[in-house]
Amino acid sequence: MAETLLDQAYAASEAAPDDVAARLRYYSRLVEGELYLLLEAEADGDSITPKVFDLEDGPIVVAFDLEQRLSEFTGIAAPYAAIPGRALVEMLAGSTPPLGLGLNLGVAPSARLLPPEIMNWLAQTLSEHPEELQERAQALLPPKGLPEALLRALDQRLARMEGLADMAYLVAAEYEGGRRGHMLAFVDALEGAEPALARAVHGALSFSGVEAGVLDVTFIAASDGRAPEFARVGLRFDLPRAQQPAAPKAPGMDPDTPPKLR
Repeated sequence: MAETLLDQAYAASEAAPDDVAARLRYYSRLVEGELYLLLEAEADGDSITPKVFDLEDGPIVVAFDLEQRLSEFTGIAAPYAAIPGRALVEMLAGSTPPLGLGLNLGVAPSARLLPPEIMNWLAQTLSEHPEELQERAQALLPPKGLPEALLRALDQRLARMEGLADMAYLVAAEYEGGRRGHMLAFVDALEGAEPALARAVHGALSFSGVEAGVLDVTFIAASDGRAPEFARVGLRFDLPRAQQPAAPKAPGMDPDTPPKLR
């Protein structure tokens, strides 16, 4: 079976146990990817009953980053739910009793037990929201000095924001009052998508390993008078175009509305 992106991120974090950035990239891959959660029974509407394993250190549920790995683990046909990692984290955080996560157990090099404390920390990180900016940029300049880890995290996050905006420009900015920083400007964002895009940028910062990182976000139309200036000096990120409308999502597939645990 081919090595997955989660396998690669786990191997990198294990090879450098003191590298905080590598650990954060692993967790970023975990929450951004799709996981296959083993269930006790088939989903009932928007409610699911994960299969719980009672271990010496406490109960866990098990999930896998490939459907084939779940099948290998069970050895027989078994009910499961395909669910974004972020939604699974939010489901498990604060559960009663506290539930840990067994990931790829017995079937992959990235097999790992994640205790409830890790689930709570990840959920807290994901729940943090960016603050609304009141300052106005007076000058736009080419971005400079940003860590490669942040640029890579941004690229990966925005590649998953299909159809929510046409593109984004990363620029350096000088604000009223003399503050300097960096700004990401989304062009022609889909109406109502602004909070999701802002959270995506915030998440890229959270998992990039950049300490005290700040990246402002703004939204402009392609017809905006400053759009050419953003295009002239900015680093451009193209977001994927929207595909044809899909069939209704199964329980857990919308990370903003996790399924209910039974």
